[in-house]
Amino acid sequence: MPFAREQLELQQRRERLRLRSTELRATLGERARVLEPPLALADQVRSGVAWLRAHPEWPLGALAVLVVLRPRRALRWGARVWWGWRLWRRAQRLLRAAVEPR
Repeated sequence: MPFAREQLELQQRRERLRLRSTELRATLGERARVLEPPLALADQVRSGVAWLRAHPEWPLGALAVLVVLRPRRALRWGARVWWGWRLWRRAQRLLRAAVEPR
């Protein structure tokens, strides 16, 4: 008799755990809906970057038109981009040095 009682208790516990798991999955699904818009935007950005990599002639053509039509502005923006790129690389080196074990 004790064996049958333990089996019944185990079955009841399993069923309670299954129900709890179902509730938790439903709650997680509801809370995850908040992430849908930012993740959709990230997907669009990723698709755009992939398209630009597949078609580099478009951004290069736009840059050429900008250089021809507004050379001063193009140089100014080029200097800013170069400065930003150097700053980014320096920050990466500093972060890498801070994170690496000594």
